[in-house]
Amino acid sequence: MAADPRSPADAAMDAASLYREEIITDRKVGTIRVLTPIAKDGTTDPARSTVYTGEAQIMTNMGALPVSFEIEAANLAEAVANYADAAHAGIERTMRELQELRRQSSSGLIVPPAGTASALVGGMGGMGGGGKIQMP
Repeated sequence: MAADPRSPADAAMDAASLYREEIITDRKVGTIRVLTPIAKDGTTDPARSTVYTGEAQIMTNMGALPVSFEIEAANLAEAVANYADAAHAGIERTMRELQELRRQSSSGLIVPPAGTASALVGGMGGMGGGGKIQMP
């Protein structure tokens, strides 16, 4: 297993990119996270815009799958109004990603590395070049 290239110094927080997080929910459909930019002293940073993200869940045969998505909005009222469209887009994106993962896992095809096809042409006599098995 390869060593993690990050050093403990990389775990330091970026004081120029701090946000205060608030969670807004209607306790029925979903959640909106309001990320308000703040300065390192905790005061609101007016130079950066507030970020709104939504969260929802979709049911799969493996259980509930959380879906996160960004909501384009200038304020909380717009975020609430835009939640449904952003959730729909986020769920569609997640479903496409799930379908691609399913397709890849069901493929079962293993494509040999470039250059090994000519070694296989020799027939059943072996793979040539040492006969090493390579896993993708």
